[in-house]
Amino acid sequence: MNHRPTWHRLFQIASVFLLASCGLQKDIDIELPSGPAQLVAECYLENNVTPRLTVTETVPYLSTIETLTLPEVTVILTLPNGTHDTLQYSPGQDRRTRKTYTHISRRRLSAKPGDTFRLDITDKTGRHLTGTATMPTPIPIDTVEWKFNDKPEDERQAYLTASFRDPANTTDYYRFQIHESRINKDPESDYNVDDRLTNGQNVTLGTSYRFNPQDTLIVTLYHLDQAYYQFMESVDNARQANGNPFAQPSAIRSTVQGGVGVFTVLNYQRKTVILK
Repeated sequence: MNHRPTWHRLFQIASVFLLASCGLQKDIDIELPSGPAQLVAECYLENNVTPRLTVTETVPYLSTIETLTLPEVTVILTLPNGTHDTLQYSPGQDRRTRKTYTHISRRRLSAKPGDTFRLDITDKTGRHLTGTATMPTPIPIDTVEWKFNDKPEDERQAYLTASFRDPANTTDYYRFQIHESRINKDPESDYNVDDRLTNGQNVTLGTSYRFNPQDTLIVTLYHLDQAYYQFMESVDNARQANGNPFAQPSAIRSTVQGGVGVFTVLNYQRKTVILK
């Protein structure tokens, strides 16, 4: 069936825009749905890194953006051996990633593939946010290669590829990033993939021609669990739909319960190369 609009339909659409441009449009007040504020958590655990976490709460869609801090919440991280680590309210910024946080542990985390952690956040109003996350297995980067084009010296640029072996008989999810010089700034390349078409095969991920001679590039391959992968995909979809009148609204798929947000354990492989 042909779903393209007919000329008659296109004329109707053009007429609507013409009338609106002539000042004949009617303003309509729309009441946006509102509900009780929910806890929002963002926490990425890493082996040998002190756990940090940000806790805020949801606000109405068109409200003024303000910095929200919730000091009167209790944040407990349950370790794989069952012991509890109560994170302290101490807002700051991670020097390594430049991410801000509200709560921090007093000790570094010890995590290995297969370890499962639990997050519990409660406040005095009875709100309770929970989440569980298991550390994925590492997937080694086999090779990182690049190739320059044949343009004149002042126009030369290179593309980069990274290869790895996808495990067989499992469903796997990845995030591929390339940073220039340091990881605490926006990546030059950043996208997510799954292994629906490459299960058990050698996989090569890469870029277009965009890098210059002598660039220092940091290549990172994350092996993700399904929940975190779906969270990031939903965030990308929501970002693309925001402000687009022709796009369907897209909800965020949180990895936590009793609130909104993400709780996951990161496991990645990283290589640094200089393009010569």
